[in-house]
Amino acid sequence: MTPANPVVPRVLTIEDDPVLGAYVHEQLGRCGFQVTWCRNGREGLDLARDPAFDVVLMDILLPGMNGLDVLQSLRESTAVPVILMSALGAESDRISGFRRGADDYLPKPFSMDELHVRVEAILRRVALERRRREPQPTLIADSLAFDEQTCDVSRHGRAAGLTPSEYRLLETLHRQHEEVLSKAFLYQHVLQRGYSQHDRSLDMHVSQIRRKLKAIGYAERQLRTVWGKGYVLSSRELDS
Repeated sequence: MTPANPVVPRVLTIEDDPVLGAYVHEQLGRCGFQVTWCRNGREGLDLARDPAFDVVLMDILLPGMNGLDVLQSLRESTAVPVILMSALGAESDRISGFRRGADDYLPKPFSMDELHVRVEAILRRVALERRRREPQPTLIADSLAFDEQTCDVSRHGRAAGLTPSEYRLLETLHRQHEEVLSKAFLYQHVLQRGYSQHDRSLDMHVSQIRRKLKAIGYAERQLRTVWGKGYVLSSRELDS
C-alpha cells in the first residue's frame, strides 16, 4: 500500500523587499513549506483570502495597501494566522498590529531560525484547531460563553471577536480555576514557544482580551496581572 502524501503547510509571504522576500521564500521552502510570495498589499489581501493558506507572513510598509489595513480587511472574512514582520519596533506599532488581529509580531532584522520556530508554533496550533472539527458543546462560565468552533467568547449573544491566540489564552486561564499562571507556562502552552524577557506578545494579547471583554460588558471576572508571578482570570482582587 502506498502511504498517503503528507500535507505540506502553505505559507503566504507579503514582502516588497526583493532581497528579504526572496530569502524568506527560499529558506522556508528548504524547511519543507510551500511558499507563495507577493510584493503588493492589495494583491496580498486577495491571495490571503484563499482558505488554503495556513499562515501569512506580512510586512507593514507595503506598496498599494499597508499591512495593517490588509490585516484589518482580512479579519473581516478569515481568522488565518498572521505574523507581522516590520522594522517598526515601537510599542505603539506592535499594539496597533495586535489590535487589528495579528497573532504574532516579528521585528526586523530577525534570524531565519526564529522565523521558522514561530511559523512552526502557529502551524501546530492550526493543526490542533483542524482536529476540532467535530461539534463541541459551548462552555458556559457565568455570563461568558466559550465556543471552540469559532474560537471566540460571547456574552448574551454578543461576540467578543477574539483572535485564535487570544481565545486559547483566555480559555487556558479559565480552565485553571483562578490559579495564577506564569508567563513561561503561557508562552509554552499557548504561544508554543519559549519565554523571552523582551518578547511582549503575551502582554499585547492580554491587553486586547481585556479591551474586548470590556466592550461586550463582561465584568464578572477580570484578567489580572499578578506582578512577578503571571496572570489569572479571577473574580476577586489578589495580593501581588
